[in-house]
Parts: sequence; structure tokens; C-alpha cells
Amino acid sequence: MVRINGEDLDVGGKSVSEYLNSAGYDLMRVAVELNGDIVPKVQYADTIFKDGDSVEVVSFVGGG
Repeated sequence: MVRINGEDLDVGGKSVSEYLNSAGYDLMRVAVELNGDIVPKVQYADTIFKDGDSVEVVSFVGGG
């Protein structure tokens, strides 16, 4: 299980980009922190979740 934004999900073995796409996130409007480190967008496809990972996904919202 991977803890994403406080929720345990069975996404071990998926890449960051696979998860974000399946969850409906806009890849250009999020930041991902994996085990305390920011994941660069260019590494989303190559970064694979492992059981026990802790992830925070932050969405940016425009406005003014």
C-alpha cells in the first residue's frame, strides 16, 4: 500500500504519471512529494511507487 494524501491506496508498481492520469490530475498543475522529496515532472514516468511510500500530491488552482 502507498499512502497518498493520507489515504492508503494499492498503487505499488505504478509510475507517478500512471497514478496521476488515472486519478484525473492535470500533470501540468500538480507537484508531487515522494517520501519527503519533490519529484521533478520529467521523472514522473520513471518514478515507480513502492509499498510503504508516502506521497503528497498538491494541485495548483488559478484565480485572483
